[in-house]
Amino acid sequence: MLSLYRRHRPRTFENVVGQDHIVRTLRNAVELDKVHHAYLFVGSRGTGKTSMAKLLACALNAEGGPRTDFAPDDPACQAIARGTSLDVVEMDAASNNSVDDIRELRENVALAPMGGGRRVYILDEAHMLSPAAWNAFLKTLEEPPAHVVFVLATTEAHKVPATIVDRCHRFDFHRPSLEQIAGVLRRVAAEEGIQIPDPALGMIARAATGSFRDALGTLEQLVTYGGSEVKVDHVLEILGVADAELVLDTAEALVDHDARAALLAVERLSGSGRDLTQFMRDLAAHLRHLFVVQTLGQVPDSFSVTAEHTGRLRSQAERLNQSEVLRAVELVAEALRAVKDGSEPRIQLELALMKAARPESDLSLQALMFRIEQLEQRLAGAPATARGRSGDAAAPAAKVTRGPAPPGPAPPTPSAPVPSSPDESVAEPVAAGDAPPRPVAQPAGEGARGLAVAEAAPAPDASPDEEALPATTAPELDLDRLKALWPAAVEAVRLEKAMVGALLADAQPTALEGSRLTLTFPQAAEFSKRKAESNREVLQQALHGLTGRSLALSYELGANGPAGAPTLTSEELLERLKEEFGAEEIFEDDPPTS
Repeated sequence: MLSLYRRHRPRTFENVVGQDHIVRTLRNAVELDKVHHAYLFVGSRGTGKTSMAKLLACALNAEGGPRTDFAPDDPACQAIARGTSLDVVEMDAASNNSVDDIRELRENVALAPMGGGRRVYILDEAHMLSPAAWNAFLKTLEEPPAHVVFVLATTEAHKVPATIVDRCHRFDFHRPSLEQIAGVLRRVAAEEGIQIPDPALGMIARAATGSFRDALGTLEQLVTYGGSEVKVDHVLEILGVADAELVLDTAEALVDHDARAALLAVERLSGSGRDLTQFMRDLAAHLRHLFVVQTLGQVPDSFSVTAEHTGRLRSQAERLNQSEVLRAVELVAEALRAVKDGSEPRIQLELALMKAARPESDLSLQALMFRIEQLEQRLAGAPATARGRSGDAAAPAAKVTRGPAPPGPAPPTPSAPVPSSPDESVAEPVAAGDAPPRPVAQPAGEGARGLAVAEAAPAPDASPDEEALPATTAPELDLDRLKALWPAAVEAVRLEKAMVGALLADAQPTALEGSRLTLTFPQAAEFSKRKAESNREVLQQALHGLTGRSLALSYELGANGPAGAPTLTSEELLERLKEEFGAEEIFEDDPPTS
């Protein structure tokens, strides 16, 4: 017995749903006798490419000559629908993609039609043909006999050579809407005597993701599972809603920053026997859905199966900061790359979830910058962009000043929130005359006093309305801030070019005029200055990533280096480069080594 989607393929042009632009063009081509010798049908799976090719074949071989109002019960049309017509050749290019297969096709092209007016060759998955096969097929496709029409169907048009595309009329099949898929399901259910409620139809249409074939295949599976009366509970079981629940629960743990719940979700996943790598892909897709919902402000219909899932998706998008979503996506993508390189999937998934749920556990430079950004938003009283919490929106304005903090921790005040967790702490800033230390993550305490929060006070000439406005932007860039960020900039350069980063450690920002930053090297570090000048783009990129601004750089030699920093002679610097980087001294008189 034929499957459901094969029994209910469109039998006339009027039955085609969602492809009106293609139907109109093909009907006009048949009626005006302007049928092209080659067509390229492009579209995702299940959108009707093969069905449209068979309808074109029926129109060209209908009784009484080419006509668009052919009768589906015509013997020639029935033979084409069953796949037994001698004038319509269906070829799967995925399994017949060699040069020998194309040579056999070229030999058969010369044969005249057996009973109809045209011979139609339908090549499904045409992009699977090998380059040699395409070359062998090119001349035949360009100048076939007058009685031959080629229809190439593909889901990946970019893999079809341009020389082939140029010789075809291309049609792009649109993905059907949820209403169109539900309408086809409702019609098929009525013809088959299947009782199915509208909520179940909506679930099947969403799960089909734009494929008529997938939707009808799911309906047939439901009939096999529960009989001709389909219930909503049956749909939930067949569609695997438990998998969606596990993804939602894992995302909920990230929203709540609950590392324990995230690890328990991984334990549930491992116990269920599902593929961990596929789950990571599903989680990345769900995080992408959150980002889209935050951007659009609404949940697209195709993003969830049930109304409950729609509500949870909207709730998570409102409570999770957009920067956290992007960071979680990057962490999951990094875990997938590690798994592809041979790492253990469960370990990589747990690491990604732990870093996403607890940023303070991640000691990378990117995680440090993320924590600084979050802290600046809280200190400035700016509400996070996708949280929607009334407490954040009502936070008073606070003025952020950078510089050395008082010896003891400042007591919390109502107008100045004080960091209360390790992830809100930052490294102590560097004074103008101190040697820049490497950035080290420190717990909350004496080392977490880099940002001092001054009590918000209105300007003398400020109006009451201006006083009530919260600060919504980060503090402007100044020299003190650049000095505090200088160790992170040097570390970023060191990761890109180790030697340049080591040489920049001897420099210090000394002046900022507009967008021009002056860096001062010790008097004896002329070599370091020249090397840094020739690699200024690396430092500019690092500073742009840290400050968000493009800075012009000026280099100069100072009378003295930073306090406590040793002054190296040229000979000492050469010895240091040899020891740390394995450098070799080469003279112009030395003969080249072979």
